Amino acid sequence: MMRNVIEADERVSRELSAVIEAISDDPDIDEPVTLGFVRDRIGKALAGAAEAERIHHFGNEETLYAEADALVEEYGEDVLAIDLATVKASEELSIIIETVLDGSDEEVAPTLGTVRQAMAAGLIARLAGDGLIEADEEQTLLAEIDTLIERAGEDAVAEYVLRFD
Repeated sequence: MMRNVIEADERVSRELSAVIEAISDDPDIDEPVTLGFVRDRIGKALAGAAEAERIHHFGNEETLYAEADALVEEYGEDVLAIDLATVKASEELSIIIETVLDGSDEEVAPTLGTVRQAMAAGLIARLAGDGLIEADEEQTLLAEIDTLIERAGEDAVAEYVLRFD
């Protein structure tokens, strides 16, 4: 299966992204989680109460099904669903990314790798000392940036994962 680079952040709702993440993280699923698989799973949720109860908290199943179906029409059934899920940093990681952005040369956009290096070089401790983030979150934040790097790559522009809630 070929991985596609798809800029879908503006096209995939948070609710569908959450469903995709939940299905992708299910250890009982042995097959690749494609758009077709996600659409079928949501379709089963419409028909079955047990599955509907499991994903109901993500949003209206009919809307999720229609959104997944439209994505299947556009990208095909075999595209890995996780490639379409919206990836956003947590609030605390967004603070770290904004700090790196504020301190960087405006002509070179900081990457996730740059943010990871700044975190390892003491940025977390400095921001914790300033009271901007919790000191005991260092391992969680490092794991989060590592997950984002694994998913998007070290060279991905860090600004694209900022959370603006």
